[in-house]
Amino acid sequence: MNEFVVLVDEKDQQLGLMEKQQAHVAGLLHRAFSVFVFNSNGELLLQQRAADKYHSPLLWTNTCCSHPRKNETYLEAAHRRLQEEMGFDCELEEKFHFIYKAQLGERLFEHELDHVFVGQYDGAISINPEEVEETKWVSMEELELDMKNNPENYTIWFRIIFDEYLAKLQYASNDK
Repeated sequence: MNEFVVLVDEKDQQLGLMEKQQAHVAGLLHRAFSVFVFNSNGELLLQQRAADKYHSPLLWTNTCCSHPRKNETYLEAAHRRLQEEMGFDCELEEKFHFIYKAQLGERLFEHELDHVFVGQYDGAISINPEEVEETKWVSMEELELDMKNNPENYTIWFRIIFDEYLAKLQYASNDK
């Protein structure tokens, strides 16, 4: 089954639909979301992408991320994908959105209007092995240090989103 993404302009006005891989090759701006799920200890749940993924296999990334489908809200898509990839759902709150563009390889680009959601969960995880190789909980301090020392172990988009997350959320509370 071909997956389609919703092409948009910088103001999130829908321009049309395009097959996902075709949009990534063309580098066209489209809707996306990223989910950060924390446990009650403040640790972030990371997933290692499955070995058979067509790009970025076995790299570590945030809890889940994907693209809303036609007529699906960002929040609906985040809940759907969390269940599909990680086998659980939890309350999610949108924290911010931003646009980024990153090159994934010679012919693949992420150019996304990304809505970032945060949730909390302490229950069982049941990964989809077609999507996820393994998971781990990690403290923000440990993650920040490891991403600085070993960036090649993480997806390019997660490195970008993580920096945005730190700038907009974690360190914003230090200014008060």
